Amino acid sequence: MRGSPRLKNSDHIPALLKRVSHQRIRKDTFCLSKEPLRFRKLNYTIPGRTKTTLDEADDFIAARLASFGYAVGREGCLVQAFRRDLKKNIHHQYSTPHAHDPWHVAWNLSARKVGSTVPEETILLISHKDSMSWIDSPGANDNAIGTAVNLELARVLARYRSRRSFWFLFCNEEHWPWTSVTAARNARLRGEKIIALFNLDGPGVRKPEDREADRMTCFSVYYAPEAERLADLMAEVNRDYALGLVTARHKTDRVNNDDGSFIKEGYRVAVHNIGSMPYADPNYHLEGDVPELCDFASAAATARATLAAAVRLDSE
Repeated sequence: MRGSPRLKNSDHIPALLKRVSHQRIRKDTFCLSKEPLRFRKLNYTIPGRTKTTLDEADDFIAARLASFGYAVGREGCLVQAFRRDLKKNIHHQYSTPHAHDPWHVAWNLSARKVGSTVPEETILLISHKDSMSWIDSPGANDNAIGTAVNLELARVLARYRSRRSFWFLFCNEEHWPWTSVTAARNARLRGEKIIALFNLDGPGVRKPEDREADRMTCFSVYYAPEAERLADLMAEVNRDYALGLVTARHKTDRVNNDDGSFIKEGYRVAVHNIGSMPYADPNYHLEGDVPELCDFASAAATARATLAAAVRLDSE
């Protein structure tokens, strides 16, 4: 990554950063993981209602995107609910469904903002919106909060006149197979030119020692050398705009998470912005992953850094 461009009075990023609200992120996270929706899965329907909780969550997300002025796209994918294997590690008790288990249609939701001068180049912001299908977990940190952050970025950028196109993608990772696989494959078949991908999964989760020291941490996890510049950019904007994060790069040898689905299709400029590495939530994949334990100030700081990085890329 080349050195930071000199900040100018005409820089529009600070005004955008001021619009990011941790209160709105908090409100949406509570809506998606406590009230009115405690779960977001296809194998559970609230008694007396006709839609599954994941379908209800999709309606909530689509309504929020529409209120920002976006046309919402839906991409259907056939999935099954994971089974639970109590013999496994407590945080990884999901197991592959049996062939005769029910199939459901899960939806990838998309909102797009077409660029004004380089519309063929796309910056992708992705988050998975479902909660665990094998256990009754609210999935607040994993990943209602990432969904709420992505919604907030879509809101802030709705009226920003971008040079390049922005794609806000809400997929499903806690059902089998992951629906980001379908999104990535179809993006390749369409010939999408994705110049950067930011995966928002677990922002704000800090290690106990970082919470105690009041350090807001953000790890930018990348696999391909081409993505190292995105990890550097996250640190760069954090410094330039005094966002208060302690940033770190983390090179992984494992293609994983929803960014991994795109990496496997050739989109190697991808990072996963996460609050801790290794992931430090003691309630990971458990019933105790509730929104009351989320760190919304830290998640909002990660949202601002991701926003600044994406807009700086757009402005290049």
